[in-house]
Amino acid sequence: MTSSNHLPTTPTLTTRLPAVGTTVFTRMSQLATQAGAVNLGQGFPDFGCERSLLSAVNDAMQADFNQYPMMSGAPVLRQAIVAKIAALYGHQYHVDSEITVTAGATQALTTAIFCCVHPGDEVIVIEPVYDSYVPAITLAGGVPVSVEMEVGAAGYTVPWAKVAAAVTSKTRLIIINTPHNPTSTVLRAADLQALADIVRGTDVLILSDEVYEHMVYDGHQHESVSRYPELAARAFVVSSFGKTYHVTGWKIGYVAAPAALTAEFRKVHQYNVFSVNTPMQHGIASYMADPAPYLELPGFYQRKRDLFRDGLKNSRFELLPADGTYFQCVRYDKISSQTEAEFAEWLTTEIKVAAIPVSAFYQQGKESGIVRFCFAKKDETLTLALERLGKI
Repeated sequence: MTSSNHLPTTPTLTTRLPAVGTTVFTRMSQLATQAGAVNLGQGFPDFGCERSLLSAVNDAMQADFNQYPMMSGAPVLRQAIVAKIAALYGHQYHVDSEITVTAGATQALTTAIFCCVHPGDEVIVIEPVYDSYVPAITLAGGVPVSVEMEVGAAGYTVPWAKVAAAVTSKTRLIIINTPHNPTSTVLRAADLQALADIVRGTDVLILSDEVYEHMVYDGHQHESVSRYPELAARAFVVSSFGKTYHVTGWKIGYVAAPAALTAEFRKVHQYNVFSVNTPMQHGIASYMADPAPYLELPGFYQRKRDLFRDGLKNSRFELLPADGTYFQCVRYDKISSQTEAEFAEWLTTEIKVAAIPVSAFYQQGKESGIVRFCFAKKDETLTLALERLGKI
């Protein structure tokens, strides 16, 4: 029996992520729930996927695809991924040695960082930056090196000359994200050429986060790193079925990479998650036989983007370009002088519409007077939010 003078105690744990707390997405979603606000903060749809996708997963369960799949992913799904990339981007990955199915894109990104970044290695990230990158670099013992995007009336752009200047003999990896969360920027062919010029003749690797690959608007095409052999030869390319098929809670993605990089990726992957939900892999593979759902996705989301932008064009918000993703960034300097976090909280509690402060995507919390809305919502959800925002 434990003496009352010697109560059980929990040993002190030294954190490996001292700068990390609860994510802004969780905080703003909780605040939205408490305030009864329309949640345009966290990036997930409030509508369901096609019923045929659910049927395909159910069929896979009934067919007894319920045990561990291959560590690299169900062959039928890897083959569907290879076929899609070849059809869209003209690059032929090897189904057995260059495609790995992952437990969502975040696991793919983190595993890619862990497999190639060693203590002291530098990793260039472009800010504003998705919140999982820097913690993963830190856990790997790497050193994040930030290059800030430039923002003006024409929106955000990557200053490639500054990226080039940030490369040193210690640079191991450059992480890019296109279409870009949170800015909705889409890299064009000239951007990919600039990146190729930077890494040519070096041993620098590329991690390309392309989870919004099927959300590019106004007739433009997604410039996947897979399109460019010089880049693809040194790149991990990540995508997400959750984003593409409106099933973010399924947490299934994949990484495509040359065989030598994939071999190292799988060394970490097998001890991280080992494998991914079997019936969902088979269901998605069956569903991918019809390319229409992802080929028609740009039109689907562009209509929502246009609905949201039209509803704000006469408001006091200044709309920044939204060329891809399902996010819309706006300036609010004609409305308030509050910090971005303060303004986002005010919107949520007083106007009853939740947004995300873009400052949360900078390591040092840079203030630009910009917040991000998510328009991956039902039309009636967007209409209600616009009614409220239009009263400001």
